[in-house]
Amino acid sequence: MSFEKLEEKFPNLKRESYRITSEATTQYNCIAWAIEKDDLVWWPDTMDQYSWPQDIVREEGLDAFISFFRRLGYEVCDDDLLERGFEKIALYVDENARGTHAAKQLKNGKWTSKLGPDEDIEHDTLIALVGAKLGVIGQILKCPVTS
Repeated sequence: MSFEKLEEKFPNLKRESYRITSEATTQYNCIAWAIEKDDLVWWPDTMDQYSWPQDIVREEGLDAFISFFRRLGYEVCDDDLLERGFEKIALYVDENARGTHAAKQLKNGKWTSKLGPDEDIEHDTLIALVGAKLGVIGQILKCPVTS
């Protein structure tokens, strides 16, 4: 997808620094990208079309996404600041508090996102994706880095 089309979908990208880091694909989604997987689509859809842990409720509420990431060692935190020894995930929600997107903080403090069936991008801020398509940041989570 062109920069113009991405900026049409995500208008805040026009004011933010970002770069495309991969080609478009439907093989994985933002949740998979956030957990460093690129072979499945993870989503709590009620039609059971996508991968999701059997014992976590299949609904798009923020609590289901938090439960998913807690299982992987993440805990709720208060800010999106780079914190030594931790990696962070930002969960976006729509006006009905349904999960819409997950972005992962990189070691340099920037963020990476898989934009639905479109490309992966690296963006400087979480505000870059706030808007009508993805909503607002609903929760930040962090996990100790294990190296």
